[in-house]
Amino acid sequence: MRGAFLAGAALTLAGCSPQVQDAFAREAARSVVTRVVVDRFPGLPVEPAIDCVIDNATAAQIRALAADAALGPTPATAEVVGQIITKPETLNCLGTRGLPVLLQQAG
Repeated sequence: MRGAFLAGAALTLAGCSPQVQDAFAREAARSVVTRVVVDRFPGLPVEPAIDCVIDNATAAQIRALAADAALGPTPATAEVVGQIITKPETLNCLGTRGLPVLLQQAG
């Protein structure tokens, strides 16, 4: 079933510009990253954390996450998100965008 979905999505996107394909993949990745962040990182402010993960993911990571969006997160999804979160640039993003939100929520 997942293969059929992915094949259909690939055919649909084949005629789209690279920018549209990227936007579609990022949105699909965002949906699965949301579930991983909420489940695995309960203290993080959700929206800033998701933005930091998506903004610092490689194209290959975005594609892998987008592929998991159809059926939901798997252990591999959580591993990819974990790899992205531990990147120095993602940690910097979380510190500058996520920490202020966390401090506002605590105050």
